[in-house]
Parts: sequence; C-alpha cells; structure tokens
Amino acid sequence: MVLQVDALSSPGLRRALNRGALNGAALVSFTQQLATLLGAGQPLERSLGILLKQAHEVKTRALIERIREQVKAGKPLSQALEEEGGQFSTLYISMVRAGEAGGALENTLRQLSDYLERSQTLRGEVINALIYPAFLVVGVLGSLALLLAYVVPQFVPIFRDLGVPIPLITQIILAMGEFLSAWGLVVLASIIVLIWGTAIALRDPARRLRNDRRLLGINVIGPLLQRIEAARLARTLGTLLNNGVALLQALTIVRQVCSNRAIVAQVEQATEWVKGGGTLATGLSHRDERGSGQPVAPRSASLLPELAIQMIDVGEQAGELDGMLLKVADVFDV
Repeated sequence: MVLQVDALSSPGLRRALNRGALNGAALVSFTQQLATLLGAGQPLERSLGILLKQAHEVKTRALIERIREQVKAGKPLSQALEEEGGQFSTLYISMVRAGEAGGALENTLRQLSDYLERSQTLRGEVINALIYPAFLVVGVLGSLALLLAYVVPQFVPIFRDLGVPIPLITQIILAMGEFLSAWGLVVLASIIVLIWGTAIALRDPARRLRNDRRLLGINVIGPLLQRIEAARLARTLGTLLNNGVALLQALTIVRQVCSNRAIVAQVEQATEWVKGGGTLATGLSHRDERGSGQPVAPRSASLLPELAIQMIDVGEQAGELDGMLLKVADVFDV
C-alpha cells in the first residue's frame, strides 16, 4: 500500500509549485548575482546558499534550496535546473550546460543575464507599442458605438418633424443609430462569439501558420513583426553559439523563442538545410543554389529582413557567425 507520494517527483506538480518562483526580473537578478558570486571565487554550493539567505519569497527560497541540495549531492547545475519541471527554459539549461563543459560558467551566466535583460526590455517595448494603439482603437470604436446607439436616435424625431429632405449620409447615420439602439446587445454578443470562434480556430496549427504568414505581409505591422522576430532569433542564436552550443542544437532551441509560426517553420526548414550541408543564410532566405553543390531550396521570399540575411551570410563567410548574429540583434532591436 502506498502511504506517501513525493509531490516533487511529478514534473507537473513541481511545475505548479514553481509557478511564479523565478520569473522575469527575478530570474535576471538570480542569474546576475550567481555570476557575481562565482566571479568572486565562491564555490557554486556556497553561492546558492548566499542567494538562499537573500531570497524573501517562499517559493523562491524552496526552489533555490532544492537546487542547492541537488548540487550538494554532486549533480551539475544544469541537471539540477532541468529537474525543476520547466521552471528554467531549454535555452537557459543548454547555455549553463555549455558553460559547465567549457569551464566558463561564470562568463556564461553573465551573458545569459544580459540576454534575459535585453529580451525582457524588448518584450516590454513591444507590449507598450501595441497596447497604446489597441486602447486607442477600442476607445474610438466604443465612443462611436455609444454615439450611434444613444445620442443619434434622439435626433431622429427632430428631423422627421422638420419635414425637410435629409442628406443621404445623414440618413445612413440615423439608420445605423436606430439599428444599434434596437439590436446593440445582439451585435455585442455576435462580436464576442466571433472573437471566441477566432481564438478556437487559431488553435489549429495549419490555420495559425497561415494567419501568422499573412500578418508578416501587412503594411506597417508586418515589417515591425519581422524586426522583432529577427532581433529575438539573432540574439538567442548568437548567445547560444557564443557559449559553445552546436548550431543544430541552437536552431532547435531558437524555434521555442519565436512567437510567429511562419518564422518557426522557416527556422525548421533552415535546420534541415544546414543538416544537408547548406549555410544558415541560404536556409533562411530560400535562395536557389542550383549548380553550386548546395542542397536546393524552393524559391520563396524570406520572412526575415533582407539586411539580416546578408549580415548572417557575411558572418558565416568570415567564420564569426555568433558575433554577427549579436550585431544583427542590435540593429533590429525595436
């Protein structure tokens, strides 16, 4: 008979317990402080013990305590992080593992904290750039609906009593006002159902892929999304390569940080291209290399900015792909 179940042995339960333990700025701070302590000559276990004393949140203390115990038992830090049920991303764990293998964990953690800080800044800027127009559109449409539904109908009797010809535009506005006044709730319910149905439809991977591809083709929005994805992809890939992670493994990790499914699909195709002996720049741009000895890619426009592709190509030819990718990220940071 089972008398006791270790909750932490279940990845799902451990993930639930870790939720909110180290997120956003807290993870950046944890990584920076750990790198600083290691740079000061402190052993890893002692460094974790110092961070444990500084932690105030109960979940954070429990998380650091478990990691410290794992390290104390002889496990590498990367394995201890991996056993925390998804609290740390694959990118984070892979970079720590590469740093351990190269004997440069302190330097890796510093670069990782810089990457996390830049990523968080980029995310905040993107959210701020999108939220303001969204609120503006909602406010304008809400005000317009309010005017049409409650203000305009009050003028209908006045125009009728005057008995004068009403211009066509005015007739349309008055008709819209009367319609919204009578069927406003039905229209609102229809909009809610439409939004709900769209959200359900986008759960289909093929449909979401097509939708994300269309987004990249929209004027103004498309180029902005391309810049965001290019910066995110380049900084992640450059940071991984700079810390000794192999290109194919790094490309696999990069797919997890891209939010646009069309970009993810292109990275997957580029991964297969590199496996076949091709270059990353060619794989991302889908240029036809017939007769060059390279695998043949289909002709299609790249979903990433052309400048980014050219810079990656130069970096590969010069044997400095990691450094060039970080420069690409700096160029396309929003």
